[in-house]
Amino acid sequence: QVTVRGVLGEAAGDAVVMDLAAAARLLDRNGSLDRVLVRVPERAPQEGWEAALAAALSGGLKLEPFGARTEENRRMLAAFRWNLRVLSYIALVVGAFLIYNTISVSVVRRRVEIGVLRALGATRGMVLAAFLGEALCLGLAGAAGGIALGRLLAGSAVGLVAATVESLYVSSRPGAIALGWEAALLAVLSGAIVAVLSALAPAWEAARVAPAEAMSQGRREYETRLRKGRNLLWAALLAAAAYWASRQPAAGGKPVFGYLAAVLLIGAAALAIPALVAAIAELTSGMVRRALGAEAQLAARGLVGSLRRTSVLVGALATAIAMMAAVAIMVGSFRQTVLVWMDDRLQADLYLRAAGPSGAGRFPALSPEVPDLVAALPQVEAVYRFRAYAISFNGRPATLGGGDALVAGRFGRRPFLSGARPEDVFAQLARGGSVIVSETFANKHGLRAGGEIEIPFAQGPARFRVADVYYDYSSEQGYIVMDRATLLKHLPDPAPSSVAVYLKPGVAIEDGRKAVEAALAPRKVLVVSNRAVREEAIRIFDRTFAITYALEAVAVMVAVMGMGGALLALVIDRRREFGLLRFFGASAGQVRRIVMSEAGFLGLLAIFTGFVLGVLLSLLLIFVINKQSFGWTIQFHWPVAVLLGALSLVFAATLLAGIYPARAAARLKPAEVVHEE
Repeated sequence: QVTVRGVLGEAAGDAVVMDLAAAARLLDRNGSLDRVLVRVPERAPQEGWEAALAAALSGGLKLEPFGARTEENRRMLAAFRWNLRVLSYIALVVGAFLIYNTISVSVVRRRVEIGVLRALGATRGMVLAAFLGEALCLGLAGAAGGIALGRLLAGSAVGLVAATVESLYVSSRPGAIALGWEAALLAVLSGAIVAVLSALAPAWEAARVAPAEAMSQGRREYETRLRKGRNLLWAALLAAAAYWASRQPAAGGKPVFGYLAAVLLIGAAALAIPALVAAIAELTSGMVRRALGAEAQLAARGLVGSLRRTSVLVGALATAIAMMAAVAIMVGSFRQTVLVWMDDRLQADLYLRAAGPSGAGRFPALSPEVPDLVAALPQVEAVYRFRAYAISFNGRPATLGGGDALVAGRFGRRPFLSGARPEDVFAQLARGGSVIVSETFANKHGLRAGGEIEIPFAQGPARFRVADVYYDYSSEQGYIVMDRATLLKHLPDPAPSSVAVYLKPGVAIEDGRKAVEAALAPRKVLVVSNRAVREEAIRIFDRTFAITYALEAVAVMVAVMGMGGALLALVIDRRREFGLLRFFGASAGQVRRIVMSEAGFLGLLAIFTGFVLGVLLSLLLIFVINKQSFGWTIQFHWPVAVLLGALSLVFAATLLAGIYPARAAARLKPAEVVHEE
């Protein structure tokens, strides 16, 4: 029982502060300290004090500038922040496709106007500036709306990201959401630059076309059809370059070449789409007519006739679908891998830990007598003690742990990369002088089975042989695990961080849990079942990737909304065609069916292309980007239900996007359209 003498401000976080001597008595620390903070006089150079203090310390003590752990955490979070930022750029990529398509349609719709202006003396520079100015206005308007919407979305996004960081990286609380002028300026510049760059190609084409050619119809579409073979060759070259990039190592700890391979694959898909659309339309023309009627056949031929615009539409939606499918496959594969790993790892019936908040880097200890009280129960077969410490290894956060190696070898099925039997590996640990390390730790520090590792302790560094490397998905920081008896020689604190309880055969888990809780009353110990641990782990996993799904959903929504606008632009551009169809006897309903069929075909083409591209990108995410960023080995798995549900929703959304353009096409008056000139 202690008396509260004051309350600290909110900036102190969740902390209980007391006098050092009183805390040492209360916690039975016998005068041992975790760290010492030294304030040096400001009049002397800090480097001189560091040199003097370092010379006075024994070999096992470490001198660090204040805030060094914060710098370590920043380095550790760099890969996570990098991946999150790259995912957020997908919406910009999709937006670039849509801006390109918008300006392309604008050029086609105003080709006669361009020709007249050029004939009246407008220079190529004037035409180029006009269309780039239009794109700039679109970019600025989009940036203004994006800033407001982004500030709104940040409220929910920061909670998801904070939960991920708390679970996987470091115990911390997010700062207040602030929209500064730097972020606003970056958003405006991003919108303006992406819009102008996206519009550059169609604007340049409009500027360099001769007046007579600008007034002729179908010229650009004809050239696109002629160039589709050449574009297919460029697509093959980009795909080969993507394969080369995927085989390169990480650059500065970041999967730069992995992301380059993803960009090259997206570019290859965009260049291959015209040939793909034309080939599919030609191959399925007869089948489409027999199955869906003449309207569907006209829609398929219309897509080939407007191949240039169709390809951009399919490319925009396919890119968003590809990223959605890639992330779904990656997350589904990761989730299934974690489930299989938990089946091997979580063999105990009950797990005990100290009551209180848990998270990365938090290892509150239990009383040393807790495992002995549990082991004495008649329902218990064995207990496994494990103690964890948050340490710094080669400038990076890591976890040092010690457990009962013989118990782990008897009950565990922990998979090792070498394929060795767990009982043989843990027998080596029990003999002392050896450790096992997690896969993420091994990849970060270049360790392999049979190598050596030096661990700093207060009495001096100690060298250990790496007996093996094991699969682990509980922490991105990585683990070093040794036998508990070996750890106690260097850190003589018998209090465990957690205890795994193996019940005797025939004892129900609920009965065992009640017996353990009764034996430990009134201590504040959480007793959870194997099933509860699994459910909590999967809940944390799903929460971790919620922000990723949110980013992908934004990209798909942008693409689908752009699809609706582009379909409407196509209807306006082809109003003469629909007018002639009405003159030749087509009803308003048939015109609606043509436009809706085009929307459906566009959706199917985008889904097919996006799915194939998504599978390739998922291989990059699983075996290159994630491996180089975090060090995890993920087994490929098809999340069939998620993919079918998501792709079905996208197809339904594309059909909905075609409803208004179809109604607009059906309302066109044939006489006015045909005789408008």
